[in-house]
Amino acid sequence: MQRKNDLLKPMRKGIAMIMALIVIVAIASIMALGLSLSTQTTKRSIDLYTHEQSILLSKSAAEYALLRISQDNNTTNPCNITTLNFKQDYYDINISILYIYENPPASCAGKMYASSITTDEQNGSVLMDITVSVDDISITTEPIRYFRRSIQKL
Repeated sequence: MQRKNDLLKPMRKGIAMIMALIVIVAIASIMALGLSLSTQTTKRSIDLYTHEQSILLSKSAAEYALLRISQDNNTTNPCNITTLNFKQDYYDINISILYIYENPPASCAGKMYASSITTDEQNGSVLMDITVSVDDISITTEPIRYFRRSIQKL
C-alpha cells in the first residue's frame, strides 16, 4: 500500500507566491538604491564643477583687478581702487585691495598694507583678497565659497 501525501500540496503553491514576492521586493530595492546613487552622483558633479569654476573665476578676477588698477592709476592718487564687487552669472565676486608703496602719497592713507618695506622690489605691489561665492541653493546642494589671497606687482 502506498501513502499519498496530500498534506504539502497546498503549501507548495503558497511558498512559490511568497518567494516571488521576495524576489520582486529585492529587485525593487536594488533599483531604488541605483536611482538614489545616480542622483547623488549628479549633485556631486554639479558641486565639483561649480567649485572648479569658482577657482578659475578667482584667477580671472585677479587679472581684471590688475587691469582696473592700471587703467585708474595716476601719480597723484595711485590708490583709487580699494574694492571691486561684481556678479558673473550666479557667482558673487568680491575683491579687496591693499597697496604696498615705499613713499605713498597722503591720499593713500588707510589703503596701505605695509607702511615700511625692506626692498625696492616690493615697491608698487598690491595685496588682493578675492572671494568667489555661490549661495543659490537651486544650483548647488551646499553654499560654495572660495577665497584667494594674491600679491601682484603693478
